[in-house]
Amino acid sequence: MTKNTTQEPQKGSLAMLRGLMPFLSPYRRQFTLAGIALLVAASATLAIPYAFKQMIDLGFGASGVGSSSSHIDLYFLALFGVASILAVATAARFYMVSWLGERVTADLRGAVYAHVVTQSPQFFETTKSGEVLSRLTADTTLIQALVGTSVSMALRNFLLFVGGLIMLFVTSVKLSSIIIVMLALVVLPIVFYGRRVRKLSRASQDRIADASGLAGEILNAMPTVQAFTHETIEAQRFSSSVERAFQTAMERIRARAGLTMMAILLVFGAIVFVLWLGAHAVIQGRMTGGELGQFILYASLVAGSLGALSEVLGDAQRAAGATERLLHLMRAHSPVQSPLLPEKLPPRPANGAALVLQDIDFHYPSRPDTGALQNLSIVVAPGETVAIVGPSGAGKTTLFQLVLRFYDPQQGSVLLDGVDIKYLDLHDLRNAIGIVPQDTVIFSDNAMENIRYGKVDASDEEVIAAAKMAAADEFIARLPSGYQTFLGERGGRRSGGQRQRIAIARAMLKNPPLLLLDEATSALDAESERAVQGALEAAMVGRTTLVIAHRLATVQRADRIIVLEHGRIVETGTHASLIAADGLYASLAALQFNSDASAK
Repeated sequence: MTKNTTQEPQKGSLAMLRGLMPFLSPYRRQFTLAGIALLVAASATLAIPYAFKQMIDLGFGASGVGSSSSHIDLYFLALFGVASILAVATAARFYMVSWLGERVTADLRGAVYAHVVTQSPQFFETTKSGEVLSRLTADTTLIQALVGTSVSMALRNFLLFVGGLIMLFVTSVKLSSIIIVMLALVVLPIVFYGRRVRKLSRASQDRIADASGLAGEILNAMPTVQAFTHETIEAQRFSSSVERAFQTAMERIRARAGLTMMAILLVFGAIVFVLWLGAHAVIQGRMTGGELGQFILYASLVAGSLGALSEVLGDAQRAAGATERLLHLMRAHSPVQSPLLPEKLPPRPANGAALVLQDIDFHYPSRPDTGALQNLSIVVAPGETVAIVGPSGAGKTTLFQLVLRFYDPQQGSVLLDGVDIKYLDLHDLRNAIGIVPQDTVIFSDNAMENIRYGKVDASDEEVIAAAKMAAADEFIARLPSGYQTFLGERGGRRSGGQRQRIAIARAMLKNPPLLLLDEATSALDAESERAVQGALEAAMVGRTTLVIAHRLATVQRADRIIVLEHGRIVETGTHASLIAADGLYASLAALQFNSDASAK
């Protein structure tokens, strides 16, 4: 079962949101402008109840008897002016915080993705790509809501709560003291219940990530799924995963609905009780009608802001969980790093690179008890073509991964042109190596750009020349739009042989001093193999080449053949000498040639 490395023990605190500070700090000016608009809007909101008091007492109350209509008009104009200021400031606040939400989320997505793509294959051994995509979409959306809406709403309601509370005391100290005591008793159960909402929010996001990971895995393996007629089974698995996410989400929604109901009932219940006392104070002449109206409006502001803060707290708790997961991705440290002061490769030799593997011992991090390569030493001279053969699981592809420094060996070293690759910048190292993998990767783009992936600044003429060398030009030229033809996602519109020839053209365009061919002709038919084999032999001229092949016919012309078994070198020689030795290579050759003869 795949281990989920993005799920860490819960921190149980909003302190995780501090991890967003590096993404927020570049936009201090925008936050300042949003803060100014927020202060103006909050001040205008707090001024409205006072304006109502003045209008009631001076315009409609006893003290307003005999007031001129122009005097009343003045208060209505003042009230409209306050509303206008509120409208402009609120619009400005909405624009600024929405901009900040979109900007910070874009920066965060870019930073997380840029970090993930630098991770070594060890990271992807234990992390599903679909799960990473869920973090980049669902989790960043929660943070966008926090930065673009919730933070602003929290600050706005906090200002209204504090300002409204102050104005309540200005209006009536006695009633305000009673309401404060009651609100304190109300807040405690709300905060306690809010912790349960946070835990359920975290669980809900994890279930969504699980469903996304499962979907990504299955969608990338659709030919296999359909070949085994597992469409219904996989649909049921995904439906079960989605159902688990739904059930967890419903628990969160029920808890949040209960929290909202509790907050409204308790808060407004306390306020209604205090207002009942205020109504009696007006009847007894200890308050004016305008003061009671002002008190009611401020009490409503305080209650509404407190209720809104409880909802914002739920959003903040969900965002804290999302931030924790994203920061966990950001904290993932690749064990393979470029050195701080890298060495430089010597000038490119005319006849290819020299490659040396010294006393290599290696096991995969996920399989520490199983040695993939043991006591392996190989010296490859510049311009030499060396074939690596052996049964499946012998360590052939592992050797390539060490040369590319996808992993570091536990013992021994790999030298390229006399320089230990641990001391080279990773880009310098990998720019000196071209590879044609067994599992060809075709991107969702046209044929021209797929080949140009080998050298991003190559001209169209260079791309076409590489395609001709790889015998890819003949089928590309017949496509509806030639080199501009879209090849489909993962190259699904092209045959295995066509995809392989595009991969070979990509490596030829890169023109590296060291070429790695991992079953480079495995997907080709006999006619295409002959065409590509000639192109590959031409491409090997002037460079060092390592060739992995199960089809021994493709390695017979190698300068040297190395036979691996269980991670060890068991035989070395030419095709003829190894056949004469009657060892493992001879057995493999006999099995394959007999199989080929039977097929004919």
